[in-house]
Amino acid sequence: MADLPAWLAEIRFDEQGLIPAIAQDQATGKILMVAWMNQESLQETVSTGRAVYWSRSRQRLWRKGEESGHVQHVSDLRLDCDGDVILLSVEQIGQIACHTGRESCFYRQLQGQSDQAQWVAVDPVLKDPEHIYR
Repeated sequence: MADLPAWLAEIRFDEQGLIPAIAQDQATGKILMVAWMNQESLQETVSTGRAVYWSRSRQRLWRKGEESGHVQHVSDLRLDCDGDVILLSVEQIGQIACHTGRESCFYRQLQGQSDQAQWVAVDPVLKDPEHIYR
C-alpha cells in the first residue's frame, strides 16, 4: 500500500474507515447535509473539486448528483480540531441537496414543549423527488 499524503494521514477515520462530512452552502452558511467519506472519496473530492461521499447503504462511492444532477462543487475543505470531522463549503447546483427535493436535509424542526413536542417539516419541497430520480 502506498504512503498516504501527509494531509490525509492527519485525518482520524473511524473503525470502518469513515469520517462524517458536513456540507455547508458557501453563500448562505446553511447546513445542507451530513454524509460519510472514506479515504478514496476524500481524495477524489480533492482532485476533482466535486463532492464525493461513501454510501453506507450501497457500500460504494456516491458522487453527489450522479442521479439527480444536483452536484456539489467544493470551494473549501476544513478539518476539525480533533481531526475526525470534515466540513465542506459547497456550491449546491440546483439548490437541492436532499433526496426529498428540499434545499437541506435539515428541514424538520422540533416544535412544542417536552413530551408534547413533535417534528414539523418547515422547509418546502422545491422539486418532487419523483421528477428527480427516475
